[in-house]
This record gives sequence, C-alpha cells and structure tokens, in this order.
Amino acid sequence: MFKQSKLVSALAIAGVALFGAQAAQAQVIKIDGSSTVYPITEAVAEEFQKAKKNAIKVTVGISGTGGGFKKFCRDETDISNASRPITAKEMEDCKAAGVQYVEMPVAFDALTVVINPKNTFLKQITVAELKAMWEPAAQGKITKWNQVNPAWPDAPIKLFGAGADSGTFEYFTEATVGKAKSSRGDYTASEDDNVLVQGVSRDVNAIGYFGYAYYAENMARLKALPIVNPKTNQAVAPAEKTVIDGTYQPLSRPIFVYVKVKSLDKPEVKEFIEFYMKNASKLTQEVKYVPLPANAYTGNLEHIAKKKYGSVFGGKNEVGITIEDLMKREAKM
Repeated sequence: MFKQSKLVSALAIAGVALFGAQAAQAQVIKIDGSSTVYPITEAVAEEFQKAKKNAIKVTVGISGTGGGFKKFCRDETDISNASRPITAKEMEDCKAAGVQYVEMPVAFDALTVVINPKNTFLKQITVAELKAMWEPAAQGKITKWNQVNPAWPDAPIKLFGAGADSGTFEYFTEATVGKAKSSRGDYTASEDDNVLVQGVSRDVNAIGYFGYAYYAENMARLKALPIVNPKTNQAVAPAEKTVIDGTYQPLSRPIFVYVKVKSLDKPEVKEFIEFYMKNASKLTQEVKYVPLPANAYTGNLEHIAKKKYGSVFGGKNEVGITIEDLMKREAKM
C-alpha cells in the first residue's frame, strides 16, 4: 500500500512537472527573418522580457527575409521580420498552409552603401555605377574600379553584400540593377551583416551594402557613400532627415514585421505585439532607424482589432516609396 501510494505520488509529481514544462514551453515567442529588422525586434524583445521578468522567452533568428517567410508559412514561427513586403509566391505558400497574417510596417531604413575609410577617391556613387558593379553581366569581367569609371584607380574591387535569402539583396538588386535577385554571384555574401561590416572594414578596396543600423554601429570603421538621386541628380547621404524628406532615393525603404493571426490567440504574442507597437518609435531611434509617425503604430494595432489581414503591396516589392506614400496606403487597407 505504502509503495503504491508512493508510486501514485511520484506519478502525480511527474505529471505536475510535465504540465509545468509544457506551460513553460508554451511561453516562447518565436521570431525569425530579416537581419535588417533584427536590431529593432531584438531591442523590443529584450525590453519585453525584462518587463515580464523573463517569464516569457522571445527568440529572434536571422535567416533572412526569405528564409524567415519559409519558416513562417510552414507554421514554425509566430512573427516574421521582413526588410521588404511579402512576395506573391510567399503569399501563396502561406495561403496553402492556412497561415493568415497582419502586415505591420515598423520603421524606414536607409539601405547604405559603404566603403573602407581609407578609400580616398570615392566621394559619391550613381545608380548606374552600382549597376555596372553588381549586374549579372559583370561577373568575372568587372573586377577593377577603373572598369566602372575611368577616373577611378586600376585596383581590384572587393564586393560584399547580402545573401540570396535576404530581403536586402532583393531590394538592392531591384533598386540598382532593375530586377530583384538579379546579381553577379562572385562576391562575399552573408545573411549576417556583421560579417559584411568586418569584410569592408578590413579591405581598402572593398565596397558593400546593408541596413543603416549596421553602419551607424560601425561609423569609425566604415564610410557611407552619398547616392546620386536619379530624379534630382544630387548626391544624398543616408540619414534620418533625408529618409523623412524623401531625397535619399532609391535606397530608402519600409521594413516590417508580419504577425501570424493564429499566434495572436496566444496571450503572450498579443501582449508582445502591443508592447512592440507602443515602444517601436523609441527603440527604432535607439538602433538608428527612422521611426514612423505615431498613427502608423496605432494603425497596426487597429488592423488586428478590425481583422484587416494580408498585405497592401499585392505581392510586389516597390522601389522609391516614401513614408508619406506608405502612410496613405496603410490608411486605405
């Protein structure tokens, strides 16, 4: 009898422990996707976990926008960070898997072209020159600076850029080459922007591109190139002011989080998203991106309340959109 009661007690304790473990496991919010959006979401996650005294765990991965959407549409994550809008193919994949989502713009980024600080000849760069460097036809042929511009030196070009699963890769190639994912392949590619920072900072002949936050974190080791605006022919440096006034083109872009509708049934996910939108402006500025107007963040929460699901971009990545354009579009959703 004693042995039996001990066994029952042991099983009861094991059951409680198992239930407790499952409950603890349920309190994990899974996020993946863009390395560009990562600094914002990671900052929000840190503040949220601190506020919840680590009762809720938030994991943030950086498999790139495309890699993140693959996991998201396979129902493996709750939230997807994205440095460009969801594509038509990804929309189809999510639909096939029964995954509905709320699209939430969280900031604007000045996609930044950087060189080594010891580079003294480059003061600015045109979209045409970027195309000449990065287009598929340049592979194995354009290997020196003077092949792009005869005024530049007879020295090797060392290219560093985003990997193929990156939304930054898609946006940059569309904005410069004219077609998303159309790029030479003989360059140092990584989904981890810190790898690109290291590469450019160590080679005087290097040039690369990534989100502004990674440049802002490493200003002492990198030089940002002003981009000649194709419409005004004026060279414009990446900065909060030039993103807000719409002159830093064509490399200004909105960045997003996508939240799974089903995940919003979990109280911890709903609470995290509400926390995100209430703190996004402050934390976006802290990590050196450009915050959206306050009504953008309240609008995101209204989309949840009014069950406005899907994307306002129709599966297309648009180059040259301004904050004003974005706000008008979101208001019509």
